[in-house]
Amino acid sequence: MTDRPDHFTPYHFTKGRGPILVSMPHVGLDLPEDIAATLTEEARKLTDTDWYVDRLYDFLGDVDCSVIKARYSRYVIDLNRGETGQALYPGMSETELCPTTGFGTEPLYLAGQVPGPEEVARRKALYWQPYHDQIAAELARIRQEFGFAILWDAHSIQSHVPRFFDGRLPDLNLGTGNGVSCDPALAELLREIGEASDYSTILNGRFKGGYITRHYGDPAANIHAVQMETSQITYMDEAPDFTFQEARAARLRPVLKDMMRQCQAFF
Repeated sequence: MTDRPDHFTPYHFTKGRGPILVSMPHVGLDLPEDIAATLTEEARKLTDTDWYVDRLYDFLGDVDCSVIKARYSRYVIDLNRGETGQALYPGMSETELCPTTGFGTEPLYLAGQVPGPEEVARRKALYWQPYHDQIAAELARIRQEFGFAILWDAHSIQSHVPRFFDGRLPDLNLGTGNGVSCDPALAELLREIGEASDYSTILNGRFKGGYITRHYGDPAANIHAVQMETSQITYMDEAPDFTFQEARAARLRPVLKDMMRQCQAFF
């Protein structure tokens, strides 16, 4: 039982007219009251959100993309993890399907309130499954219309997160699951666009694409998936301020927009 009202939709979706679906699984800021009551005061600040990614990508209407955005925080459930919680980077530090620690390893839940298997299953049915059903349906629609589909999974993260990487993260981090989720020539084209810009760029570095990229990307079936992990310092003031900086974003947007237009024109 999911306790889902008939009108409940755990995401925002806009249908576009082009061949690209943009997914933003970590922009959500909503916390259901019952879950919020189990979180620590620090966790309720939602520090690990992909802050303002939807605002950064405010040009998507110009590119005619379909867009799906999470409504709920990644602390409720991480939409970029597999439903069984399988590791994305074996042997490296990761957070879970229903995260119990933040990026700084601090506990997210009050003592005795960590979600058990039944609660995780409830959240999967209520929040995770509908998001993925919509991705699958929209990619199928796009491929039927255009003969191919492109999934762009948009993320951001603070430039320094010692738990996950040493030093400062490159500005633009493209991931294609080490080449399995996207035509390699397209991936190289995107990397070249980034390297020609003022932003440090890497392909399949520390971030190679999460579950969404690896699960849906299937070049043999004409579905190509790319993850973009953007260093937050390129468009905002990072913790503790979390302030969007329009001047920085305005410099970055043309690079992202060029990448997406090249995706449209590639096939």
